[in-house]
Amino acid sequence: MTDDLDLFKQMNNALLDLQASQPQTFERPLKTLARLLQSDELTKINEELTADVDFDAFMQASKSTRGSFVGTQRLAWPEDPKQCLGLTLKLIYKFALEPNLALDFGHTYYHSGNKIIAGLHSVVRQLLIPFVRDYKDYVINRGNVTPKLVLPRSNRIFIVHGHDGEARETVARFLEGIGYIPVILHEQPNMGRTIIEKVEANSDVGFAIVLLTPDDEGCVKGGKPEPRARQNVLFELGYFLGRLGRDRVCALKKGDLNIPSDFSGVVWGSMDSGNWKQELGRELAAAGYDIDWNKIMR
Repeated sequence: MTDDLDLFKQMNNALLDLQASQPQTFERPLKTLARLLQSDELTKINEELTADVDFDAFMQASKSTRGSFVGTQRLAWPEDPKQCLGLTLKLIYKFALEPNLALDFGHTYYHSGNKIIAGLHSVVRQLLIPFVRDYKDYVINRGNVTPKLVLPRSNRIFIVHGHDGEARETVARFLEGIGYIPVILHEQPNMGRTIIEKVEANSDVGFAIVLLTPDDEGCVKGGKPEPRARQNVLFELGYFLGRLGRDRVCALKKGDLNIPSDFSGVVWGSMDSGNWKQELGRELAAAGYDIDWNKIMR
């Protein structure tokens, strides 16, 4: 989809105008919202959402909830969140065609006092704003409405390192300079724990940077020894790849060393080049971190 974020920004603007509207002005933002939802980029998504929706049955079931007092009627929403999105889409389309229906609907199902516009404002707050939020998620996730666990992004970033203290300190000071907290294992209290227990206890991070430096030598039996990273570095590299995922781990290579075969083909940055900070900044930005590029370019 092209310009999808701008499209949703326009929807949010229409909602803001609708929320501040009066009986003489609510029609325009309501029709704007419906028009934006009917954009060509959204046609396929909307067809999927409304394909199996019985709007008339939904409204009939909702009307049957009417009690003795105004404001007692409730909407008979189905359990399926996809159908709820489809029903709300159809509702918005009907509101745009018959604006007075939106006022009656608000007064009936979102009663907020004697002023009829108050009911419409309640519709905006309680129905339309949540709808646009969930609809945007549906579009971005390509129709997946299954809730998933999203871990909060931490401002703590773990640095896996070997014996190269200069590389470690350079990266740590860089992270501090752009507003994040470097976590270096030997700076954390031991508290009687083993190394792996200490790694686990300090792995509540949102990102890991692994420094591959030529601290050891190794080879196949009978071969010629080659520079390689320390075994603890490779172990922690695998640990954080499994814990955080490849998109939240960045390896920075320094010097000439052998790269593990299991890691071959994965892109890493080179600290020997002059643009490693920009490369690391791009990886952090792709992982959802806010990056001040003015600080990166210092």
